[in-house]
Parts: sequence; structure tokens; C-alpha cells
Amino acid sequence: MKLIVTGGAGFIGSNFIYYMQEHHDYDILCMDALTYAGNLETLKEAEKNPRYSFVKCDIADRDAVYRVFEDFRPDVVVNFAAESHVDRSIEDPGIFLQTNVIGTQVLLDACRKYGIKRFHQVSTDEVYGDLPLDRPDLFFTESTPIHTSSPYSASKASADLLVQAYHRTYDLPVTISRCSNNYGPYQFPEKLIPLMIANCLANKPLPVYGQGLNVRDWLYVEDHCKAIDMILQCGRDGEIYNIGGHNEMANIDIVKLIVGEIGKSEELITYVTDRKGHDLRYAIDPAKIKAELGWEPETKFADGIKKTIKWYLDNKTWWERIVSGEYCEYYEKMYENR
Repeated sequence: MKLIVTGGAGFIGSNFIYYMQEHHDYDILCMDALTYAGNLETLKEAEKNPRYSFVKCDIADRDAVYRVFEDFRPDVVVNFAAESHVDRSIEDPGIFLQTNVIGTQVLLDACRKYGIKRFHQVSTDEVYGDLPLDRPDLFFTESTPIHTSSPYSASKASADLLVQAYHRTYDLPVTISRCSNNYGPYQFPEKLIPLMIANCLANKPLPVYGQGLNVRDWLYVEDHCKAIDMILQCGRDGEIYNIGGHNEMANIDIVKLIVGEIGKSEELITYVTDRKGHDLRYAIDPAKIKAELGWEPETKFADGIKKTIKWYLDNKTWWERIVSGEYCEYYEKMYENR
């Protein structure tokens, strides 16, 4: 089996490569443009496997993508490549449309041209919009209407619609998964959990939007990787599968938990002006993937967050090198004077 993983130098993509190397004997090619969130240091261990290779490639560059497909001739493509940070999409929507929409279209065209057994699109629960905080009985299902709130989620929804259209129009074998918030090793430190860990260790303020009451459903990244693998093996063509952790937590509770685990003071918590169009609550019902494929999350949040904090404590060199340069400039722009 020959597998292309786009965006494989990012958070979830790199974890997926490691998961697949551990559980399968595939030829794996990582495609990544190595923008700010891509980090080849993350894949140092993966490079030791002789069946792994890497190529720097922007998925929106049609000629480059076609050359990669021509040389590698993949059987399966899993598309993790995406601009994914909501704040950045509010600052500059165009980059998100270029990568998340045009890039997905280029990949779909390449899959048609060179023939693949499966194209899998990794999407997000944010395409559904949000749920009210006072209705804990409501969950996103695969039939929940798309109702996007940010340029990021709109670009991901657009990509999903393209994938479905290519399946219906060209009979391209595709699947889509929509996941809840991931956490775990190798996550870029602009996202909530690694940001709070890094700032705690540096005794820096912990910026929390609004009052921190927004609720997210948290999924340990290894559980997500297993779900995608099961979809590749047994998922039905043209289907969407929601992948959720059944671990709903308010942002402020997560921050306080991290502060407590690391042994810092809650006085570090700083409330900043809320994000524009900030979704209130995400919650996924993963009943379909459980019924069809037998998947369910294995990692409880209480266990997963401890493993995650330990990983960041044990791998300071990895993230300390990132928290500099362009990221520092962006961080200051987003949070100063808020």
C-alpha cells in the first residue's frame, strides 16, 4: 500500500504517520509546504523507517502535486493539509481559501488523474456552527446542517462540499471525517492546551477569551488517528463520519486544570476581549462510526491531559524552538492590549 499524507509535518498529520507506521507496513509519503505550523523535527523518528519519505509541496501548486503523484503513484491519500487557526482566518481569510479550498480541489483532480483507491478528507466539527450552552442534550450528527461561523470553518465546509461533489460527479472514492478539538503531543503552541502549558512554565499570562465559558469536545489525537485508520479500512465510499471524544470541557476549566497540574497560580489567568463570532459549544455524537466501524474514544480527558502535559514537560526543546520569531510576533498582535 502506498499512502500520501498531506500536512504530515503538522500536529495531527505527524501523529497519524507515527500511528500508521506502528500498525501497518505501508510506503508513506509525507507532503507538506512547511509553513509556520509544519515542523520536520516532529518527524525525526519517522525518518528512520525506510518506507517513509518526505517532499516539500504546497497542495495548491497543481504542477508540483501532479509530479508527486506521477512519481509515487499512491493508492490512498489522506488530506490533513490545512490552515486551521480561527484567529488567523479572521486576520487573513484568503490564505485559508487558497489552501483549504483550492488545495483540496487540486488534490481531488490529481486523484482522478492518477487513480486512487480512497481519498480521505480530514474536516472539523466547526462546519456545523455551534450549540447553545443551555442545551447539553444537543449534539452534532452527520445530518446536522452546515452553518459556519468563521472564514476557517467556511473554507473547510467548502472543501467538504467539493469532496462530496467529486464523489457524486466523478465517482471518486472518498470519505470525510469531522472531528472535535484534538490535543496531545506535537501540537503547535498557538492552540489552547499547549499555549497554556508553555505560558505556565514560563510564568507568563494565560490569555482566556471572554469568561472562558465556551465549551469544546476534546479528543486525544491517538484516538483520532485510530478512527481515520478504521475509516480507510472499512468506511463506506461517500460517507461522512463524526469523530468525537465525549469529553466536553469549558475553556476556563481546562486552563485551571493545567495550572493545577503544573503547580502554578491561577493569578496567571488573564481574561481578554472575546474572539469575533466565537462559537459557544461544540459536541459531537459519534454514534455512526461506533455502529458501523466499532470505533469509540479510549482516552479519558483526565488521563489524556496528564499525558499531554508530561509530553510537553519532557520535550521542552521541541516547543521552545517554535515559540520565537514569527509566532512571537503573531502572538503579540493577537493578545496585546486585549
